[in-house]
Amino acid sequence: MDSQRLILFFVFSFSVFLLYDAWQRDQQGGAPAPATKETAAKPEQKGGSPVPVPTPDKVTSAQGAKPPEGAGPAERGESIRIETDLVRAEVSTLGGDLLRLEFKQHRDTVDKSRSFVLFQRQPDHVYVAQSGFIGAGLPNHRSVYSAGSREHRLAAGADTLEVRLEAADGAGAAKIYRFRRGSYVIDIEHQIRNPGPSELQSHAYFQMLRDSKPPAGDSAMLPTFTGVAVYTDKEKFQKLTFSDIEKGKASHAKNSADGWIAVLQHYFLSAWLAKPGAPREFYTRYLEGGLYAAGVIVPVGIVAPGSTGSIAIALYAGPQEQDKLDRLAPGLDLAVDYGWLTVIAVPLFWVLAWMHGWVGNWGMAIILLTVLIKLAFYPLSEASYRSMGKMRVLAPKLQRLKEQFGDDRQRLQQAMMDLYKTEKVNPLGGCLPIVVQIPVFIALYWVLLASVELRHAPFMLWIDDLSSPDPWFILPVLMGATMIIQTKLNPEPPDPVQAKVMKIMPVAFSIFFFFFPAGLVLYWLVNNVLSILQQWHINRVLERGNVKHPGKG
Repeated sequence: MDSQRLILFFVFSFSVFLLYDAWQRDQQGGAPAPATKETAAKPEQKGGSPVPVPTPDKVTSAQGAKPPEGAGPAERGESIRIETDLVRAEVSTLGGDLLRLEFKQHRDTVDKSRSFVLFQRQPDHVYVAQSGFIGAGLPNHRSVYSAGSREHRLAAGADTLEVRLEAADGAGAAKIYRFRRGSYVIDIEHQIRNPGPSELQSHAYFQMLRDSKPPAGDSAMLPTFTGVAVYTDKEKFQKLTFSDIEKGKASHAKNSADGWIAVLQHYFLSAWLAKPGAPREFYTRYLEGGLYAAGVIVPVGIVAPGSTGSIAIALYAGPQEQDKLDRLAPGLDLAVDYGWLTVIAVPLFWVLAWMHGWVGNWGMAIILLTVLIKLAFYPLSEASYRSMGKMRVLAPKLQRLKEQFGDDRQRLQQAMMDLYKTEKVNPLGGCLPIVVQIPVFIALYWVLLASVELRHAPFMLWIDDLSSPDPWFILPVLMGATMIIQTKLNPEPPDPVQAKVMKIMPVAFSIFFFFFPAGLVLYWLVNNVLSILQQWHINRVLERGNVKHPGKG
């Protein structure tokens, strides 16, 4: 195997790694499990929400609880608009559902002149947050609420904004939203009054309702996970695809005293974060109309006659910023999906983030990280390029052997092996260094693709988003040019077919990289430039050193 075959081996290996990585990520919804029966009311068809209220299964003292029966109110609820320093939100008086959540500091994926919207209820896309009580006569996401004002804004100097909704039936129930300055965490509290003569014991549910539509900008070329995730300390991180939920194959932790449930999509997530130590039951289900519910049921506790009980839970709905997720709940940082190379990708991201804090530009941070990785692999890459350089020096002799033995491949192979032995050249010497570096490259690929910190991050000139492909394809073309230079530093293969492949490969690879994030192409380009300099230096040393110059031996 000569130096040209090493390059082909690298390309082939890289392609296999990408295909395997994409396949594994597609399979990460969990192993199929027998379908389980779940009790649920028929989806509501007359206005209001088409979602059945969940029935608790094994949460403490939850046995026997039933979802409400009958149709919900036919009228549409009114919108309550809320604005803080980070978000604009809309809550409906019908069920108190959180119907819209817009992030002021994040741009839309397609139209960067608009803010990004996570929660929304449109004819072609549904993604909302709902909650309520389980039990006959208790308020749920079908109930009607009233509010004192339709407009709420976080006051200057205030740290929290509280929006209170009162149950319209006058039973004393209330739903309270608390927004915080500088935070994507929303505290949602339910209050309920027990007017009866006996104790009241109930449970509350908190769920996300979403269709399976992938976020805008997602593509088959750069696939990302959209679905549900469940985490407990015992079962750890589990991903569930919408397809498995629909088929009844989704297997995940059910009852626990810790953990969270979330809906994930590229760069953003929403997660219900119950208080540590509180019992909870996680559930997922498929609903008619192509909708999916993922939520958690928690006990409210016993409410004495004439008293008021309450239950509160935190909803995080925002970007997948790793340093913040880690502080919110154990395991929540795993929502940033680096695939099976997470053990390599996480350190790469933290080094990249540290360099960004130093230089203030993600593009420059990528360049510095490339230099650092190159230095770390310098001994291995030097061995690889030295082997390639020796093969380049021997190329004329190999060509003469080919002309001497013609089509006698057995004698040709034996003569080549004798030459390698005489010149002390290992034709396989460049394989291991290249193979070792492939996982690092794949890990960096997912770091650049999955990290919201690099979303819409500019570099310079025409590169205004390192997470998106180069709009003018300049970086891929430059990368292709560096690959051509690299092939020129190596001998032309004696096999005409292989020689043609090596000439076509830089062009094909450039086109292939048209669809890759500009940040990844920048990494590859800088890596190629450093490799050219290193290989050129080694070639000069070898030509002047122990291996005879072509034509003199």
